[in-house]
Amino acid sequence: MSAAPATPRALPVRDLLAVPLLGALLLRRRTWQIAMLVASALLVWHGLVGPQLAPKNLATLAVWVHYRGLLILALLVAGNLFCLACPFMLPRDLARKLRRPTRRWPRLLRGKAVGIVALVSVLYAYELFDLWASPWATALLILGYFAGATLVDAVFEGATFCKSICPIGQFNFVASALSPLEVRSREASVCATCSGHECLTGAADGGARGCELGLFVPDKAGNMDCTFCLDCARACPHDNVALATRLPGEELLDDASGSGVGRRSQRPDLAVLGIVFTFAALLNAFGMVSPVYALQRGIAEVLGTTSDAAVLGVLFAACLVVEPVMLLGAAAALSRGALTGRPGLTATVVRFAHGLVPLGVGIWAAHYGFHFLTGLWTIVPVTQKAVADAGLPFLGQPRWGVGGLGENVVQPIEMGLLLLGALGSLAVLWSIARREAPLRPRRAFAPWAALTMLLLAAAVWLLAQPMEMRGTFLEA
Repeated sequence: MSAAPATPRALPVRDLLAVPLLGALLLRRRTWQIAMLVASALLVWHGLVGPQLAPKNLATLAVWVHYRGLLILALLVAGNLFCLACPFMLPRDLARKLRRPTRRWPRLLRGKAVGIVALVSVLYAYELFDLWASPWATALLILGYFAGATLVDAVFEGATFCKSICPIGQFNFVASALSPLEVRSREASVCATCSGHECLTGAADGGARGCELGLFVPDKAGNMDCTFCLDCARACPHDNVALATRLPGEELLDDASGSGVGRRSQRPDLAVLGIVFTFAALLNAFGMVSPVYALQRGIAEVLGTTSDAAVLGVLFAACLVVEPVMLLGAAAALSRGALTGRPGLTATVVRFAHGLVPLGVGIWAAHYGFHFLTGLWTIVPVTQKAVADAGLPFLGQPRWGVGGLGENVVQPIEMGLLLLGALGSLAVLWSIARREAPLRPRRAFAPWAALTMLLLAAAVWLLAQPMEMRGTFLEA
């Protein structure tokens, strides 16, 4: 373990932990977790016993409309704040007080493979079981999350569930590459003289634990695997951990080795995670426009089946396996000849795949933003009704009929987010091309730029289609 950073890091422009009041609030992790735990309990209760009409139930409306919209918004404007306030860690920490985990997560599973499968499984279940329309199923999903996090981390050391399994966490890790904040050291010289490494091992007095995800702050590069829990800041005896501003996407521009993560060009699992993240954004949006039903009927006729699970499985395999393999394989084949050393197709894909992440973030933001903004105020009457159902009608009579912003306002925002995502991808891909093909960067860049524009065109077409409102329009 080296106390010096792997690569020179610029001093932070602004440290939010040093801002009066704000820094103290960010460090009060338990307060945020308790608040989210109370909110989760309310969602589970209303999902199980409240009205089973999705637009009038807190579980479905809050989770599938407002939570997702706020999640991507928080990632874009701040960082991984929802992992910081994750309520699943409270019962997990209580379980660890009763039984200390002694096992290590199997080495073969320490990458992102399990997390990728979990992410795809949640997206598949969302479509197969119409989770957006089922309050009780959404409530059970929340309970399953609590059970999974508690059971896994009661058996295995460290933050195994967060790092290797949690599908929300994997989504956040990828999207947080575009966040304007990063946990890093304030002064490299202070870390160089530190002998305790408390940011990693925990405070000597046992009062604050170190990073359970194995990220050593002075060697840390980027937001991958960082939950913004700030355990490192609480444990550091030198007060040398910052939540610093940075250029969004900075970690995608180089191939620096980071503690706990290594170099992106040597992590095929991170590349696959980024690819699935980007193509799943298109698939998830496709599931909400009318052409998907015609395609599903066609698949069912070809397969000679009426099984929704089989048809959806074929659709997922086509969009998340066959399509990426063909498109990325073609881009790699056209560009690899310009790269230094002429790496193989797989190695070329691994090096360039991270350049698609900004576009993926743009697609998710545009899609989730549409539902969030068009249903912005629908949470008000549903909350009024839920509180009244609990015997506490102090919020007054529900104001059914409120909605959100009009589509004529939201659609330009969607298109702007897509354009920004595409521009971000082109900038990152050009940086990668210059690094990997210094003699012929334009030749290396051109196929990936063409792929980016193709995906952008698909996203624009998808989001220009009439989209299912899925629980955002209410009637009295």
